[in-house]
Formats: sequence, structure tokens, C-alpha cells
Amino acid sequence: MKKNQVTKVRNTQTDQPRTSKRSQMKKSIHISGSEAVVRCLIEEGVDVLYGYPGGAIMPVYDELYKFQDHIHHVLTRHEQGATHAAQGYARISGRVGVAMATSGPGATNLVTGIADAQIDSTPLVCITGQVASHLLGSDAFQETDIVGISTPVTKWNHQITKASEIPEVMAKAFYIARSGRPGPVLIDITKDAQFEEFDFSYEKCKGVRSYNPVPVATENSLKSAADIINSAKKPMIVWGQGVILGKAEKNLIEMIEKTGIPAAWTILGASAIPTSHPLNVGMVGMHGNYGPNVLTNECDVLIAIGMRFDDRVTGNLDSYAKQAKVIHLEIDPAEVDKNVKTDVAIIGDARDSLRRLTPLLREKEHKEWLSKFTEFYKVEFETVIDADINPTKEGLTMGEVIKEINSCTNGDAAVVTDVGQHQMIACRYAKFTQTKSNITSGGLGTMGFALPAAIGAKMAEPEREVIAVIGDGGYQMTIQELGTIFQQRCAVKIVVLNNEYLGMVRQWQQLFFDKRYASTEMTNPDFVKIAEGYSIQSKRVSRREDLAPAVAEMVASDQAYFLEVCIEKEDNVFPMIPTGASVSDIRLE
Repeated sequence: MKKNQVTKVRNTQTDQPRTSKRSQMKKSIHISGSEAVVRCLIEEGVDVLYGYPGGAIMPVYDELYKFQDHIHHVLTRHEQGATHAAQGYARISGRVGVAMATSGPGATNLVTGIADAQIDSTPLVCITGQVASHLLGSDAFQETDIVGISTPVTKWNHQITKASEIPEVMAKAFYIARSGRPGPVLIDITKDAQFEEFDFSYEKCKGVRSYNPVPVATENSLKSAADIINSAKKPMIVWGQGVILGKAEKNLIEMIEKTGIPAAWTILGASAIPTSHPLNVGMVGMHGNYGPNVLTNECDVLIAIGMRFDDRVTGNLDSYAKQAKVIHLEIDPAEVDKNVKTDVAIIGDARDSLRRLTPLLREKEHKEWLSKFTEFYKVEFETVIDADINPTKEGLTMGEVIKEINSCTNGDAAVVTDVGQHQMIACRYAKFTQTKSNITSGGLGTMGFALPAAIGAKMAEPEREVIAVIGDGGYQMTIQELGTIFQQRCAVKIVVLNNEYLGMVRQWQQLFFDKRYASTEMTNPDFVKIAEGYSIQSKRVSRREDLAPAVAEMVASDQAYFLEVCIEKEDNVFPMIPTGASVSDIRLE
């Protein structure tokens, strides 16, 4: 198993879904494989899917046309946009996102989004058409081995060559995608299987032989962890997205409020508890907050909850939390001891594990320890934060844009970010009052993620304000999805922070490559005119006095809105842990 992968589900003849007597007695109807695919989606409660038609998947699209009252198909402008939109839908709703494409380039264009979903544990079911089964392996037109290509980046995949396989495989796909540690599943269906008719009936999958998606924490592990936590003088929690995926937000709050333990978060864990909570001490990682990073190497007990000790969080592993006893609450056994050696591993669902662990913990306060985080924050505020959000320089900063968004949304918006400097600034300064509010590409770091992901998020939660914060580089990777926004009348708010650079790469070139800005300066088009071409309300801002009114106008609009903010060209993001350095070596400038 590759180290960064979700635990796989074996694709063998013995891995069959469990079925009940009820399923064997369920009335069947005689239909085509393509109609069966659509009926399976309806049975699984799918109300929207994202995709792009083509020859090898056309029979399924023909059936979708007949079932428009049941499933809304969103025509994205690129298959990568379909997977990212499905990710945004899944991340904000907690449901399985669905994407569909044809064979060959249609299927391969899905792969980036699938890989992103795999490393960020996002539940997706991706359906691809394939050439007829008698043409497999013949290099037929638009034939690619998408099962072979996608195997390293899916939780499970399967190729269907007989229509009769469709109900069982589709049921298994949804079960695997959503259960345990979620992840993407790909189902490839040959064209003849789509045309073939058979007797269809459907039963949801309740389990798969040899696959135990939700292990239950042992009493011994809970007691051992409780003993260590109860005796700790300087404990610290770092939580990740596992808290959100496990719906354990309230359980985490109960734990930290009972124990008084300061808690920090990874970027995918952001918003699990409100930003304003007094025990929320900020973000860890390469561009995280000063205190939580430095004090990771001073705590005596480190409690990791639903996070995987990514290298961007740990820095140099040889010097990471060596003084601390490490307790790891994790649903996926493959993540335990993978990067950081643990003293106690609690293998189980985060909500169940926290629910059972918290009663074993003593009520405490760690005022002196917590005050150290406050002291580090004051230093960081004076050195970095104040200049970011209350700048005196002439040019606009990324931080003050996020500050204005906070002011207009009161922290209730879902913020979808792309990858780069703006991502780190948004994660650092966005205020969140409710969970599932920070949607970003974490592990894969996919530029182009934000625009289509924001579409999916807004369609899943149309009553929520969804604001995409994007750099000028990443924006142009999926800018064609403005067409999807236009066609769907999707009221996404788009903020492009334009510094005319690939900003994060330029920052590294400045700090570590003697300012040799190789291929990072960008000559950009007129973004406002492009947005106006899609009938999207648009505005460009370059002066400080115009920023607040423009953000207020954007948020007040009930339609899609594009706001370009021209920011300082060579602004940098600090704090920063240089690659290969210890978290203690974090730089403030």
C-alpha cells in the first residue's frame, strides 16, 4: 500500500456485498443496463451529478434525459471541473458526490479530481463509459485502461462488462465511497453492457466481506489514553478533517471544554469548531500560527484526532514532538505509526472514540500553559498579522480582503479556496462559525480546484453564502467553468486576488532562489470582461477605499458575482516553516 492512500478495498471475486432475503424477493423489471445505472443513482438518493457526455457513455445520458425530474445533470465545461464540483458538493453536504464522463480523454480528465478526493478523503462515485467489451485491449477509438490508470488513486474501482453486474457493483460503490474513511470509487461500464437488457432489482449494500470500515476503539486504548491525558501538564490537541468526516465536532468541543486543553487544527480541519472558541489556538503547518507550531515541540502530550501527520504539518520528522507522548485517534489503521510513532493508538470512529474517552478525563484548566499560546499570538500579531489585515502600505493585501469578507458575512459563509498564497491567507484569517465551511484542496494541492468546487458547494447548499477565493494563476486553470455558472444560474461569489504572479512559487524563488523569478510572472487577460461575457456581475478594485463597498455589494447580490482585487505583487505569506526545517524553526519574516 502506498503511504498516502486510504485503506483499499480488495477487488476480488470473494468481495461480494451482503444481501438479505428481502433483496432476493424484491420485484424486478426488465430494462437496459443504461437505465439500470440511472435507477441505481436514484435509489442511492442522488439528486445532482456533474459530467460531460460522449460516445461511450451516451446510452446512460439518453436515460438521464428521460429521468430529468429525478436527477439534475450539470454540464461542466471540462471533466476535471465535474470531479471538483462533485468534491465541493460532497465536502459541504457530507453526501457522496457523483461525476460522469465518457471513455478515453473523458475518463483521464477525471483523474486529477479523483486523486484529489483520494488524498483528502472525499466520497465520490465516478462513472465512465468504455468501448464495447469485445474491443477491450484492441486500442479502439477512445479506449484507455481507466481501471488500471485510476487504481492508485481510488479507494476501489471496477469494470462492468455485463448489464447484470450493474446493481450489485453500483450499490457496493456507494457503500465503499461513504463508509469508514471516505474516498473515491470509479465504475467503468462497457457500451454493450449499457445496451444489454436484464431483470433489474436493487438492494443497497450493507457490507462487504473482508472490509471493516469502522473499527471500534478498545477499552484498553481508551483507558491508557485517559491515564496519560489526566497526568499531562502541557497537553495539546491537533485535529484534522477526521473530526468533520466523523461528525464529531460537538464531541471535540465537549472534550476540550472539560479538560481545558488548547486545540489547533490542520487546514482540512478548519471550521470544525468556531474560530472564536477560546481553546481554539490556531492552525499548525507550514504557514500556520506561531504558537501552535513552536509549542508542538514543548507539549508533554500530543493528541492527534483525525489527522495524518502530513509533512506540511510536521516539518522535519526527526525533530517533531520528540518530547511528547503521542495519542492518535484515527479510523484508518494505515495512518497509525506511518509518519509519527504513537504511544497510544485509538482506532475507531472519531465521534464514538471521543464520546467514550471524554467521561474518563478529569475536569481541568491549563491556564499557565494556555497563556503561552497567547504570548506567541501577541508576537505573531505585532510582527505579521497586523500588517496583513491592517496594512499601512499603499497596495492592497490579501489579508485585508479576507478581513472585509469576514466583516460582511459574520463568519457564516463557506469559503472555497484554490492553492497558493491566497489559500494560506484565507485559511489563516477567515472566520468560521459553523462546520464544513472551509473547502480547499489539501493533500494534492490542486490549482484549479476552487471555481468548480464552489459550484458544487453552492448547489448542495443553495441557502449558504459560498465565496470562492482564488489566485490569478489557479483561476485560469478552470476558468471555463464560468460557463457552468452562467448556464446553471449558480450564485457563486468569486474573488480573484490578482498579483500577476504565481505567488507561492515566486515567494519561494525570492527566499530560496535569489529572486530568480523563473516563469512565474503572468500577463493576464481582462478578467472583468471575461466574466461579463458570461453575464456575471463584475468589478475590479485596486484602491483601499473601494474595497469594503465592493465586497459588501458582492455579498449583498443574489446572483453570481466576480470581484477582482489587484493586490501587492510581491507580498509574502508568513509565518513560514522552510522545507525540511523543524516546526520550531518557523520564520516570522
